[in-house]
Amino acid sequence: MNHTDPSDLSDLFASAKLQDAESEKPLPRCFALVPCAGSGSRAGTPMPKQYQQIAGKSMVMHTLAALQSVDRLENIVVVVSPNDAHVWPESNVQRLQCGGATRAESVFNGLTELLAIGVKDPEGVQATDWILVHDAARCLISEFEINRLIDACIDDEVGGLLALPMPDTLKAAVNGRVSETLPRHDKWLAQTPQMFRAGALHAALQAKALDNFEGITDEASAMEMAGFAPKLVVGSPHNFKVTYPSDFALAEDLLGSRK
Repeated sequence: MNHTDPSDLSDLFASAKLQDAESEKPLPRCFALVPCAGSGSRAGTPMPKQYQQIAGKSMVMHTLAALQSVDRLENIVVVVSPNDAHVWPESNVQRLQCGGATRAESVFNGLTELLAIGVKDPEGVQATDWILVHDAARCLISEFEINRLIDACIDDEVGGLLALPMPDTLKAAVNGRVSETLPRHDKWLAQTPQMFRAGALHAALQAKALDNFEGITDEASAMEMAGFAPKLVVGSPHNFKVTYPSDFALAEDLLGSRK
């Protein structure tokens, strides 16, 4: 008759307890933050471009609809300017009227408010939660791409962003003439969402706040300046930022083709 060594049983119980403790750990939560305080001066529209009508509704509402289709997002927060008078349709998004003069300032102000709320409310955003920052003007983002970013970054130490490898030959210019052809094998076009821990991203932005966020063009650049190397996750050519007048017609065509 075989007898089990008591020490083996102790090891088994200890292992089971460890597994139970691991299984009881809360899963990382994901929140979306949409900076929506810009004027969109390059778009040539009579109003901030995020409120320009495309395919029957304002551009930002297309963006929010895509984010709302992702079940893994706990909440969606839109940061608008303090004097934003736009009438919003009923939607289950949280609006914070703390937008700043730049995208970086809007994201920083939004995170500051959210983390302050989270100190008092455990259901609110905590420093270890993931924040997916997404441009209001990238209205063609899809549920598939957002989930691909979450899958790629949810267990990553740093986080990352959607981006596209540079497809075209890249030129440098001086006075409107080519001065050099640059290597493109290591060049990527940054997109959004960009996904980082709320506390880490807030700290990275805070470090540049006194310099008016000099050199911060997106969240990944703030993390880079803080010494991190964000992960690159392949995005989609359709996930472009509506910036110039011609972009509106293309966005309308693509949204129409989805219907």
